[in-house]
Amino acid sequence: MNLITSEGGLTGAGYAVFIIAGIIALLLAVFIAGKVSSGKKMSARQLVFCAMSLALAFVTSYIRLIKMPWGGAITLFSMLFITLVGYWYGVGAGLLVGLAYGILQFIQEPYFLTFWQVCFDYLFAFAALGLSGLCRKGKHSLQIGYLIGVFGRLVFASIAGYVYWMSYMPESFPKSLAAIYPVVYNGAYLGAEAILTLIVLAVPAVRQAINRVGQYATR
Repeated sequence: MNLITSEGGLTGAGYAVFIIAGIIALLLAVFIAGKVSSGKKMSARQLVFCAMSLALAFVTSYIRLIKMPWGGAITLFSMLFITLVGYWYGVGAGLLVGLAYGILQFIQEPYFLTFWQVCFDYLFAFAALGLSGLCRKGKHSLQIGYLIGVFGRLVFASIAGYVYWMSYMPESFPKSLAAIYPVVYNGAYLGAEAILTLIVLAVPAVRQAINRVGQYATR
């Protein structure tokens, strides 16, 4: 059964396989997250918040303020919803929900070169958003955790850029700076979305609303 087209996209059978895999991954991630966070099983409420965050991230990823020519976009704060899972429930839950999100992103806009390209571009990069759970206490921990998650995604996306996408570097890009092209390319849209998100998080009403949702989510 042929799953991948010659252009790197998915065939009809490929979409069916990956949609099923995405649904299974979503269910497994939400279920397993409840057993790896803080060493105890999460409540039904917490599992629901994981699923809701994943759904909101996926929906807002379709709302693109700017779309980059070779992949990536500035979205309507889609990364924030995944980082919130790590912030609320810890790194384990954040990584697993981020992994499920990466699979959904691959289903949304698949591009397949090699197995490892898919891992770095989709699975590892989006799972890294869950690293936000490394900073869960202290002043500005929400913002700092968010930046940690975005930086993690930047690292894996840039690795994929160095290994697989350097041939797409535009001729106009300075040759003397070619070594940092993947970081510049991925940092442009990730950094822009991060700045917009931090500006929104600086609004007292928004921050208070997120804190209230967090208190309810972590009961």
